[in-house]
Amino acid sequence: MMRVFYHLIYEYRKGVRDMMLCTLPVSTEDEVKRRLEKNTISYMIQKIGNGNMNVFFGKSECLNVANRICKDRPLNLLSPEEDFILGILLGYSIHEQCCRYCKKQ
Repeated sequence: MMRVFYHLIYEYRKGVRDMMLCTLPVSTEDEVKRRLEKNTISYMIQKIGNGNMNVFFGKSECLNVANRICKDRPLNLLSPEEDFILGILLGYSIHEQCCRYCKKQ
């Protein structure tokens, strides 16, 4: 699991996307924080409650929007509009986000 996280850091530093999301076990929290702080990458951690956490990281402006949208709510409780915005922030396909939005409406 951490290999995916490290790869996402690599992609972020190469400019692939402005914000990333990775779900990891809470037991990795200290290592995650250490690695992101070492790379001076802004982050936000959301505990999920099942022993996992969502780690959002990237540009602080994107994280500010994500924080306002999520507000410590599980991602499955987001409105279709909030889900759409979060997907776009994460760099997901605009077409796929539009399809997903229409299905949720």
